[in-house]
Amino acid sequence: MKLYEYMAKSTFASAGIRIPQGRVASTPEEAEAIARELGRPVAIKSQILAGARGKAGGIKFADTPAEAAARASELLGSEIRDLRVEKVLVEEKLSIDKELYLGITIDKALKRPVVIATAEGGINIEDVPEKSIVRLPVDIVWGLLPYHGWQVARRLGLGGKIGSQLADILQKMYKLFRAYDAELIESNPLVISGENVIAADARLNVDDDSLFRHQDLPRVEEGTPLERRVHELGLAFVQLDGDIAVMANGAGITMATLDVLQYYGGRPANFLDAGGGAAVEPTARAIEVLLSTNPKAMLINIFGGITRCDDVANALVQVQEKMGGFPVPVVIRLVGTNEKEGLQILQEHGLTAYRDMGEAARKVVELAGEGRS
Repeated sequence: MKLYEYMAKSTFASAGIRIPQGRVASTPEEAEAIARELGRPVAIKSQILAGARGKAGGIKFADTPAEAAARASELLGSEIRDLRVEKVLVEEKLSIDKELYLGITIDKALKRPVVIATAEGGINIEDVPEKSIVRLPVDIVWGLLPYHGWQVARRLGLGGKIGSQLADILQKMYKLFRAYDAELIESNPLVISGENVIAADARLNVDDDSLFRHQDLPRVEEGTPLERRVHELGLAFVQLDGDIAVMANGAGITMATLDVLQYYGGRPANFLDAGGGAAVEPTARAIEVLLSTNPKAMLINIFGGITRCDDVANALVQVQEKMGGFPVPVVIRLVGTNEKEGLQILQEHGLTAYRDMGEAARKVVELAGEGRS
């Protein structure tokens, strides 16, 4: 689960990490009031669960309360990186001498936390060369010891009071990382402003499987309204930018289906893993949701193991009868458990199915009016 920036900053502040003064606002009037209270130029930052907001126009600055209201009005209700902005963080505009990056995540190869830091933080963090990045694996038993923070500071060329502050911030970030079962904690940029090191940005991603231990944390629903709607059915779903709706059973076969569609020139509209053993009703509801997005065509790719082909066939028939026929071409590939029964159900209702995934993919791309010339 990802926390919004203002939520992550609240946890930083609770741990004693310095953050800019400010509060979150939902209306231009609230933004104006906060700016007036701060009595100085402010940054207006869209609160979305995506990075690179600055490049996308999601961060604006204002010198007066009236300007803060105007900038907030521009951001609130807009879409930044395809996400709707419902809140903005209004905080003091910092005087920045240098931008750093400091974070901790899990190195899956090493199976332990790793500190990542660079003296070249900020908006172009993705372009920082590997030679400029400090990586420090952390022994999970011993943890992050005080001298580790100084090691990182020295490798970033920082000493004295600034180096001491960075080492202290790293210790506090690691405690938060462990306390909240985090997958990632970071500040980009972590800025040097005069004699202070301040977390100008904050990010905290918590392992979903640990949420039962963290009842104090707010619950944040990530994804588009359509993604949340399908997730409520208990299915894995990611919205894409194509126009061929896709449903398959299993993450591997779903990814393969997307690849095959793209190979033949199609553009998948989504990733939908119906999983193993999904019953008729949730499968039917998932198909209805996909059809409601108005795709040009739909591909159902089932390789039945736990998933029964006759259940999938019954779901398709249920939707067909409910809607009085499919509004777009639907191509079905059906192989595996109870395949014979599933094919018979389809045939009785005027539907056919392919056995080969490539043939089904070519056909749906053709019906969608796409494909290679």
